[in-house]
Amino acid sequence: MATPFPSEPPALDGHERHYHESPDVLMKVTRQNHPDKILPRDGESNVLVTSALPYVNNVPHLGNIIGSTLSADVYARYSRSQNRNTLYICGTDEYGTATETKALEDKVSPQALCDKYHALHAQVYEWFQIGFDHFGRTTTPRQTEIAQDIFLKLHKNGYFEEKTMRQLYCETCSRFLADRYVEGTCPKCGYDDARGDQCDKCGQLLDAIELQNPKCKMCQGTPVERESKHMFLRIDALQPQTEAWAMEQAKVGRWSPNGTFITESWFKEGLRPFSVSRDLKWGVPVPLPGYEDKVLYVWFDAPIGYPSITANYTDEWERWWKNPSQVQLYQFMGKDNVRFHTVIFPSCLIGTGDSWTKLHHLNTAEYLQYEGGKFSKSRNIGVFGDRAKDIGLSPSVWRYYLLATRPESSDSQFVWHDFVTRNNSELLKNLGNFVNRIMTFMKKYEARLPESPMLRLGTDGPLPTTGDGTPFGELVAKFVADVNQILAKYVDFMEGGKERVGLSTMMELSARGNLLLSDAGLDNTLFSERRAECDAVILLATNLIWVLSALVYPFMPLTADQMLAQLNAPPRALPKDNAFAIDLLPGHMVGKAAHLFKPIDEKQAAVWKAQFGGDSTKDEKPAMSKKAAAKARKAAEKAKAEALPQTPEVLDLDAKVKAQGETVRTLKGAAGTPPETLDVAVAQLLALKKELQAAVDAALARQAEQAL
Repeated sequence: MATPFPSEPPALDGHERHYHESPDVLMKVTRQNHPDKILPRDGESNVLVTSALPYVNNVPHLGNIIGSTLSADVYARYSRSQNRNTLYICGTDEYGTATETKALEDKVSPQALCDKYHALHAQVYEWFQIGFDHFGRTTTPRQTEIAQDIFLKLHKNGYFEEKTMRQLYCETCSRFLADRYVEGTCPKCGYDDARGDQCDKCGQLLDAIELQNPKCKMCQGTPVERESKHMFLRIDALQPQTEAWAMEQAKVGRWSPNGTFITESWFKEGLRPFSVSRDLKWGVPVPLPGYEDKVLYVWFDAPIGYPSITANYTDEWERWWKNPSQVQLYQFMGKDNVRFHTVIFPSCLIGTGDSWTKLHHLNTAEYLQYEGGKFSKSRNIGVFGDRAKDIGLSPSVWRYYLLATRPESSDSQFVWHDFVTRNNSELLKNLGNFVNRIMTFMKKYEARLPESPMLRLGTDGPLPTTGDGTPFGELVAKFVADVNQILAKYVDFMEGGKERVGLSTMMELSARGNLLLSDAGLDNTLFSERRAECDAVILLATNLIWVLSALVYPFMPLTADQMLAQLNAPPRALPKDNAFAIDLLPGHMVGKAAHLFKPIDEKQAAVWKAQFGGDSTKDEKPAMSKKAAAKARKAAEKAKAEALPQTPEVLDLDAKVKAQGETVRTLKGAAGTPPETLDVAVAQLLALKKELQAAVDAALARQAEQAL
């Protein structure tokens, strides 16, 4: 497992270390001194971080990674850089229909499938340096114990009612069929390969019993309708308590706006009882007489994975999960998981009557798209976690780009050209350049930090933000004031879970370091002719690198470790009160300079785009000439137009679709088109196409009636 703690580099032979050893300066917990089990501490800030449990039966792609696990990792590391007692818990969600279905397809047991993919998930997160304190799973005895305990307390408190439902039953397989075990014809659009829960063609949500010509996915037999009894959670009875809690907590905990909106919409619509039992074998058994052949619904069960995984980490798990006065819970997830974490799971906890640690801060992400489309494992489109390492770049580069494009308020795009550009122009020319320039210049000082009567040392307090009237004094004062301001912005953004802006603020601090070197004119002349000024600049810059390492650590932990190794310094915390000081002291000796990042040839963008662009190009026919392609396109458009019903409404909408299609093509071809602008244009095109299809269907229906 990737370590969640920074590494303290071993002291270099013959290299003295001199730094301010205040508890406010150094990070309390490092790889070398972390406790066996992290537990809440009385009188301290205790932060519990979770990411949405990734479903076990797939390989996570980049969108999955940035949507939850990586984002949670960044916040947990940031929390530690503030010297807060922090625990980060995650694991694979392993029960439910999807696992059973996948296991049947692969001809293995559900447990064997879960074992395989749990290990695969762990390997992916390990490579991306996602540092869980414990990465567990939901298929454990502790999960069964805690889930059944919550269920029985809800039942005892009167929050369940029994209802009878009509479901499809396969007489050949001798079992009720869950939604995904049924295939048939969609009653909405006539698509003959619809699933029991949704039609992949029209996107309509379905109930398996609605399908026409239903077939059992396992044996292809025709199921029959039978009645089955289920337990329904009366979440409606819990709405007043849950809603009051959620609306208050959304403000106090600075929830993401989309998370708050989704939660409010659920309450406005009104909560309704829903079934928490399923006719499956793979899951936590329902602990009631007469329900021996049923299991708990996966979305009742899954969030309970957070405390159960913690219970597999420490027997004292209740000190985290039943300790609301001392623990703050931060949860990270994609927007599709919001309602389960802000409505359903808290309702269950409230309904038990126990004093649970409930959600403090909700952090949600939108969707990361891939090169204008979607990730697709079946079509080999996009980068999946097990293939990122094939590129040969550091995990830091991947983490940086994913976080720089994190879809915080709207969907974003992974684009290879942008990936290369950000590496070369931001990582290399900004952060990498600043660190390398100073560490290389330290050769002139024989690696030893100089004395500087012009600056106040950390032991004497933060540097002043007002100058002494001299040009150089004013330059230093302006630099310190700017650094303090940037640090304050960074902390405010990170406290609010705005990691993408936090990352850009970290890079702003690095850019301010480069500006210092430019304004001071750091070169051989400054060293030889104005040595006192040069000494002060070197002390300021090396200390800024040490501070920067604390800001870099949440986003790029490997890079932070490299920076500390070059500085020959231990991990430091974020400056107290966001006040910059000289904490690496004169006489301290640094290590050797080394490049943090490597340039990437811009041509590689096209290579990688083709490599991860899918199998659609296989066995393609030779490309047409531009003239032939244009002729073929016009012929196809003419044939399509002639096939349409020639009604005024259809013709008008067809013209609008063509015009909007041309607009989208123009925007895609234009350099620098904002993603939001393109997204709006595409959405308008899809809406027009939908209108056109409805008009065509109506016209064809009228033609059919007339023919009769």
